[in-house]
Amino acid sequence: MRALILNCSLKKSPEPSNTQRLADLVGTELGRLSVDVRTIRLADHDIPPGVRTDLGDGDEWPRIHREILDSEILVFASPTWLGHPSSVAQRALERMDAMLSETDGEGRPVAYNRVAGVVVTGNEDGAHHVISEISGALGDIGYTVPGQAWTYWNMGPGPGPDYSETEHGHDFSAKTGKSMAHNLFSVASALRKVPIPAQS
Repeated sequence: MRALILNCSLKKSPEPSNTQRLADLVGTELGRLSVDVRTIRLADHDIPPGVRTDLGDGDEWPRIHREILDSEILVFASPTWLGHPSSVAQRALERMDAMLSETDGEGRPVAYNRVAGVVVTGNEDGAHHVISEISGALGDIGYTVPGQAWTYWNMGPGPGPDYSETEHGHDFSAKTGKSMAHNLFSVASALRKVPIPAQS
């Protein structure tokens, strides 16, 4: 089984972002379940705005799209900015909108029989709003989003330290991250055994 972490942070430095650090915790737990986990940091790629899978010369989204379709598990990781997903996350969802009209060999939406979950960080509140926005979009596209397939970290109202600068709340984030990994794996395994059938 394969999983893909889409890191939608804005940070392009060699050091992992706070969002990546928390997403890695989920990836590590999936690895313990013998899942092959890969990560793509979208900020490193040229992804023009649009709602088609391939926008032509220089568009790096088609390769990412193939990685998405090669994975039964998608972990969508975004920081919180002004109470919303990052602009990188929004762009990824807009490009994934094209998947609504793409079908597999049996005529099913290509996201069927795949599962997705959400990782969110931010030093202020808004995580549940971001989780609901991203989960709703992924459900529209055709992903199965298991219950409690999320983890998040935030410091609370007002400015404060980032995830990597404090141990505050890490136990909660680790516990929910591990549960997220197991829930994703369990539902992906069930769908592999009994897939959603094509409609006649």
